[in-house]
Amino acid sequence: MPAAYIIADVTVTDAEKMAEYRVWSSRAMQEFGAEVLVRGGESEVLEGPWAPGRLVMLKFPSRERAQAFYNSETYTHARSLREGAGVMRMVVVDGVAPAIA
Repeated sequence: MPAAYIIADVTVTDAEKMAEYRVWSSRAMQEFGAEVLVRGGESEVLEGPWAPGRLVMLKFPSRERAQAFYNSETYTHARSLREGAGVMRMVVVDGVAPAIA
């Protein structure tokens, strides 16, 4: 079963509210075994008309774990804290199954 990734592009409009969200979203990440691959950091657009905000990329062992994270009580609470703190664009995508040698 391939890993799954949650990719988020966040435009922050209220840093204080977003800080509260990060506390709870971090708890949910730990609960569901997310590996944080990208969380903020400098980015550079190489192609296309994209102006990313704060980028986040999480790796989960499976799509089921990623969806369980998103639908969990802890992350639902985090989302409620995030209301009015910015614009969230988020997708879940399946990774590539490991090649068999």
